[in-house]
Amino acid sequence: MATVMTITSAGSRARVLLAMIWPIALLAAAASALVPNATASALSGWQIRLHVVIALSAYALLSIAALQAVVVAWQERSLRRKHLSLALRALPPLSAMEELLFQYIIAGFALLTLTVLSGALFIEDWMAQHLVHKTVLTILAWVVFGMLIFGRWRFGWRGRTAVNWTLAGMGVLLLGFFGSKLVLELVLAR
Repeated sequence: MATVMTITSAGSRARVLLAMIWPIALLAAAASALVPNATASALSGWQIRLHVVIALSAYALLSIAALQAVVVAWQERSLRRKHLSLALRALPPLSAMEELLFQYIIAGFALLTLTVLSGALFIEDWMAQHLVHKTVLTILAWVVFGMLIFGRWRFGWRGRTAVNWTLAGMGVLLLGFFGSKLVLELVLAR
């Protein structure tokens, strides 16, 4: 994802955002190199592996969108307060930042749609694999992001509204990815 952002932001002021994305990408690469690869062997079949790759890509892109939303919120707040720091001046205009935010959201939403569809096609026994919580939360996040895209298209949602919906959708998605283990272990004691 960081490579895609580097290529797409070449020659624009959006390249400043790479200072935020590349360290995260490097930390993720280091973490994957240090963690034993036991889960890769647990994934059987190309269908499940494809589903996991699509899901992680959607999660990564929507995570970048959430970070972008935080930057947009900070930029908007600073502009409203007329606090023009050097970092703020280095960023692209607010309208360009919001446009970039929605490009990430639309691309992430498309991948999240493929994730839901591939999960429906390739996962055989939802109950035995304890995937119901993850599925419900992922579909809820899909609805939140879908409503945000529709709101932008139909009502022109921008600024704080777009930031709040983006962060809410990412919160639900985070809960779906990591919270399902929490639900299984703490709430259901399995």
